[in-house]
Amino acid sequence: MAAAPVWSVDPRTGKQREQVADEATAQEVDVAVRAAHGARASLADRAVRAAFLRGAAEQLEAAKEALVETADAETALGPVRLNGELARTCYQLRAFAAIVDEGAFLDVVVNHPDDTATPPIPDLRRYKVPLGVVAVYSASNFPFAFSVAGGDTASALAAGNPVVVKAHPDHPALSELVAKVIRRAAAAHGIPAGVLGLVHGFEAGVELIKHPLVAAAGFTGSIRGGRALFDAAAARPTPIPFHGELGSLNPVVVTEAAATERAEAIGTGLAGSMTLGVGQFCVKPGLVLVPAGEAGDGLVKSLTAAVSDTDAGVLLDHRMRDNFVAGVAERAQLPDVESPVTPGAGGDHTVSPGFLTVPAARLATEGAHDLLLEECFGPVTVVVRYQDDAEVTSVLSRLPGNLTATVQLSEAEAAGEGRGTDILAELTPLAGRVLVNGWPTGVAVAAAQHHGGPYPATTSTSTSVGGTAIERWMRPVVYQTTPAALLPVELRDENELGLPRRFNGVLER
Repeated sequence: MAAAPVWSVDPRTGKQREQVADEATAQEVDVAVRAAHGARASLADRAVRAAFLRGAAEQLEAAKEALVETADAETALGPVRLNGELARTCYQLRAFAAIVDEGAFLDVVVNHPDDTATPPIPDLRRYKVPLGVVAVYSASNFPFAFSVAGGDTASALAAGNPVVVKAHPDHPALSELVAKVIRRAAAAHGIPAGVLGLVHGFEAGVELIKHPLVAAAGFTGSIRGGRALFDAAAARPTPIPFHGELGSLNPVVVTEAAATERAEAIGTGLAGSMTLGVGQFCVKPGLVLVPAGEAGDGLVKSLTAAVSDTDAGVLLDHRMRDNFVAGVAERAQLPDVESPVTPGAGGDHTVSPGFLTVPAARLATEGAHDLLLEECFGPVTVVVRYQDDAEVTSVLSRLPGNLTATVQLSEAEAAGEGRGTDILAELTPLAGRVLVNGWPTGVAVAAAQHHGGPYPATTSTSTSVGGTAIERWMRPVVYQTTPAALLPVELRDENELGLPRRFNGVLER
């Protein structure tokens, strides 16, 4: 049977633009993985890796015009958003290059023998090594930052691992173009093209996770798809780490004091956050607890005005549009659910933003309203009206894990008065990033960043954004009583590479 063709599709019209490639067969996946496996040695030199990452950023910037044009044609995200995302991607590549140069990610620890310890300590030298070929499953909503050259790929390469990317079907032409740019940068540093493989198709993704030479995987997408791959990774004869980002509600709690103090500002801020990128951000606030009564009414009024002024937009593909329209309609039909601004179809190819409201009591126990506790991808949020603090606690206790959790506090509460501390304590177990008086959309690429959270937000405790994302693709190894001539250069006493390390219990920088 011939492989199915892969088409580039315009989400603004739903029409096919061009045939990009064919879906990869099992044999083609095998070829890509083996080529990546064969390229491992080319990444062994840290200086070469760092130069490669910087070169990739330079090449992407040089091809910016063609990349953004192709991305916009396939995603309808617009040049402003896409230029910003490409800039973020290039910054991320350079940030990982700096991490590689510094070398602290190797976690070098040296212990000389100590016969006085109980029990005695032999000569021990520990650092981290790359895992091997990493499979990366691209996201739909970030065609640069979470795709072929995105954070999973950048951090895996920085750790010294070749990568095989399963392209997302929403931007296949862009995926091919970015892969060519990265391979061009690799060639400039003597690294074989196989260091970055690219395959298309659902079955190719399944074959990839099962391949015996794949050592780890990174995924950003739906709970259903991610869980299936996670289970496949665990069911292999040799299970592998699977770092998946699957779904998140990103709850927000607005205290009564905060709503009284600045209802209009909170409503406007919420509208901007939930509709940003047509509601297609993984950290979109999808469930917002707002007090019943006059203070909450003012917030809802502000939210209504701001959302009503937001234009309809195009989702990434028509399947997502259909799911959004059906999902909000099903939610709106539940008892006691109201639609101050009705979300749904905005036209043949667009969707209109909106929000739903529901009394908190409806979410206190298991039932049909649990649908409101599931992520709905697109420009919609659920405003939960609570009567007292006990209802806030009750709703929060029923939420799954999330990427973010936010609390909007009054000025006095932010200074330590009232329930601010208690609410933070309730939110911390729910998410990997807790915000106060901000909005979760926007994930800074920074050393202190954590983009992850309890299941189903992610399948591991790691982050996919920020410098520590590199840790996912490495494992520790210890050399015991090993002659100096046989030791990796990173573990020798002389430290000729100038690495940060812990030497006989002392941290050296």
